[in-house]
Amino acid sequence: MILTKEQEAILNGEKGETLAKVMKTLVMYGEAFEAEKLVPITSKYNHLVTSFGLKVMSPVYDLMQQLLDAGVASGQKFSVDPRPLDKNVPANFLQNFVFNKFMYTKQDFYEKQLVELGLMSEDAFTCTCYMDEVENKPKKGDMLSWAESSAVVYANSVLGARCNRNSGIIDIMGSIVGYVPYFGLLTDEGRKATWVVKIKTKNKPEAQLLGSAIGMKVMEDVPYVVGLDKWLGTELNDAACAYLKDFGAATASNGAVGLYHIENLTPEAVEMGEKLIAEGAKEYIIDDAELERVKNEYPVIWKNPDAKPKLCFIGCPHLSLEQLKSWTDNVCEGLKKSGNKKVLIPTVFTAAPKVLEAFNKTEYAARLAETGVVTSYICPLMYMNNPLCKTMPVITSSNKLRTYTSARYYTDDEILQAITKGGK
Repeated sequence: MILTKEQEAILNGEKGETLAKVMKTLVMYGEAFEAEKLVPITSKYNHLVTSFGLKVMSPVYDLMQQLLDAGVASGQKFSVDPRPLDKNVPANFLQNFVFNKFMYTKQDFYEKQLVELGLMSEDAFTCTCYMDEVENKPKKGDMLSWAESSAVVYANSVLGARCNRNSGIIDIMGSIVGYVPYFGLLTDEGRKATWVVKIKTKNKPEAQLLGSAIGMKVMEDVPYVVGLDKWLGTELNDAACAYLKDFGAATASNGAVGLYHIENLTPEAVEMGEKLIAEGAKEYIIDDAELERVKNEYPVIWKNPDAKPKLCFIGCPHLSLEQLKSWTDNVCEGLKKSGNKKVLIPTVFTAAPKVLEAFNKTEYAARLAETGVVTSYICPLMYMNNPLCKTMPVITSSNKLRTYTSARYYTDDEILQAITKGGK
């Protein structure tokens, strides 16, 4: 790997032993992927993936403390993934006991470390840091050092920034020294599509289901999606961006996609078109039958497959402001049609603290509260990591949550019916 004089100086310890170790780690990481050089991070803020104070993460706390003791702070202020705890989210006594006394006992301690290291603000906890309200939205061409998979794929695909799928520790180390190894999705060649995915559905495909199908097919490769603009249009408006947020999260969690291109819609696809397609790219055709096949093959790992759902999570990744509004309209309308006043299943909508703050200033907040739905800033995945939740029948419209936990996936329409009318 070819280093600049400044980078060599850091590696040789001219800025201290701790920074030298950080630089050595990044160089070794880059060499493992045959990176030719390190390039400067150009985004204003970083985003860190580790937000949860699990007791077993003591090596992370030790590392963070070494950095702080050495007077090393992040080169950028940063946001971080959602908190795992919120007293407003339904949980029984035993679950709360496990959360607070066994699992997340280091939460306050770790959040103090994050603040000292460079946390943007006390409420900068979300997996959707790129929301306007959160103010951590990279520009096209920005080089990033992020790790959160759903944020990485969104930044690469919808915003046109450049970031590899890093680990949480590599994430913060890149931010500390201000450089990342140049390979993979940072390069022009690495951003070319090796799959052409043709959408031939009769109706607009469910974002989470379509993303799941593509992720499981292409895995870590880059897909170029043709035909989706028929349903989304050619403008990256609120509706399209919300769709692509959920679609991308499913590709990243059900596979390992870090970048996708949508013909006539995402920045690089609009700019370069089919020039983005690599020679010899494979083809995958998706119709309604294929989506149904994918959905039917999801395993149901509830202890009792016929159990009545006890909890519903919507918002993994976190919901946008417009999604909160549209879900409020849909829930209110569903309850009106069914003759019910409140949701039939305890339901939690999750969103960034800043998004919830904006939502609570609208007339939608009071309407939603009347339905019995709870809003929260937590990470549903971290909530579901409680071993007691493995036996709890939870439903969700998130393919990411389905993939990593025992939650059972249903489409948005099926979820709406379940919480307002019953049946699913």
